[in-house]
Amino acid sequence: MEIGRKILAGIFLVSGLLHFVLEPSYLRIVPSYLPKPALLVEISGICEFLGGLGLLAASTRRVAAWGLVTLLFAVVPANIDMAVNHTCWPEIPVCVLWARLPLQVPLVWWAWLYTRDVT
Repeated sequence: MEIGRKILAGIFLVSGLLHFVLEPSYLRIVPSYLPKPALLVEISGICEFLGGLGLLAASTRRVAAWGLVTLLFAVVPANIDMAVNHTCWPEIPVCVLWARLPLQVPLVWWAWLYTRDVT
């Protein structure tokens, strides 16, 4: 469990930072019907980074894990939007865009593992 938690934390720490390093790429992902895309990218990047950081400390692990579970559900509309509007993403195979949707399930489960008080 410890190695898995650290790996998951690393994934979210890196992903959170990438929201700022590769901001134009992340801006493209925000569905057009949502307001203030730059703010949404920044907020989600901060949440991912803080969630990853929170997984590393015992005192914040459960709250961070619940936050990441919530965040993973919150980004599902963006994943659906990308798959449905696949012509906007000619550089990504359509099957990859659709495959991202079921991949959310193991990510949610992985984050959920750390919501429990395991002693």
